[in-house]
Amino acid sequence: MTDVKAYAAQKQAAPLNDFDIKRRTVGPDDVQIDIAYCGVCHSDLHMVNNDWGISAYPLVPGHEIIGDVTAVGAKVKNFKKGDRVGVGCFVDSCRSCEACEADLEQYCLNGFKMTYGSETDDPGGFTFGGYSKGIVVDQNYVLRVPENLDGAGAAPLLCAGITTYSPLKHWKVQAGQTVGVIGLGGLGHMGIKFAHAMGARVVMITTSPEKGKDAKALGADDVLISKDESALAQWAGKFDFLLNTIPVVHDINPYINLLKFDSTMCIVGAIGEFESFQTPQLVFGRRTVAGSLIGGIKETQEMLDFCGEHNITSDVEVIAMKAINDAYKRMQKSDVKYRFVIDLKTLS
Repeated sequence: MTDVKAYAAQKQAAPLNDFDIKRRTVGPDDVQIDIAYCGVCHSDLHMVNNDWGISAYPLVPGHEIIGDVTAVGAKVKNFKKGDRVGVGCFVDSCRSCEACEADLEQYCLNGFKMTYGSETDDPGGFTFGGYSKGIVVDQNYVLRVPENLDGAGAAPLLCAGITTYSPLKHWKVQAGQTVGVIGLGGLGHMGIKFAHAMGARVVMITTSPEKGKDAKALGADDVLISKDESALAQWAGKFDFLLNTIPVVHDINPYINLLKFDSTMCIVGAIGEFESFQTPQLVFGRRTVAGSLIGGIKETQEMLDFCGEHNITSDVEVIAMKAINDAYKRMQKSDVKYRFVIDLKTLS
């Protein structure tokens, strides 16, 4: 076992502070990683606050990990010391169910093991995440990060990136289509970049007119203000696909009418119970409202390679580890463009 410096919440909704953890000894299939950067996801705050009722403490968040390989096990063939790698939202799955065999580990029928907060045989009894100096991960859940990508900007690709890339690929977004990205934040800004790189006409859909300039700088071709009923009417039936990144439960009915017949709105931001939606909008148009969760290892590697080819990274603000509690407060106010990333060199 190896002693590792980390930051942890000791109880529900507590501030994060210095905490020492132990990582398992490198096994035959393991990759040991010195963490350089870790993105800050809104789910980290949800887990610290136990908003979903599944948190265990002490809790070390972080599942957008970029770092360098420092050691590998005897059976590891695809990674070597010095490689730049990434770790995303999960570090294991059953590997034998229908979903896992289809390279869709995120839908593992027996439940994947989260990068932090899942029961484990490792020291501490629960997985500890990337708000730490190092981590040991099975080789099958480690990803290769293109060398041309900025390390800090690449970190959020492991969650925000794959969360938006996966549905765009699944619903076959391509040149000639019109795609709406609803909400401009950590997820939304990645959705714009990916849809633009895929050749689609991209429309930023937002309640905030002031976000229009930022959206166009990210690659949006048009901006639709969703509070403007006349503008909504003009865009009705014009969209081949809608990527809904709004992070809270909201009224989805105004957006459904924007879809062409046989088109889909995919929800990736809000997890919760929507009060109602108007089924006639679905029936008279054979429209679909769907959801999507991150991506499997194979698709996540595909996404990273796509980012390397198109030089896509997240827009980030790099912070010191000690600034995480202030970053959480700012994140709740949407006071970041568009993702915080922790520089782990600041943790000593």
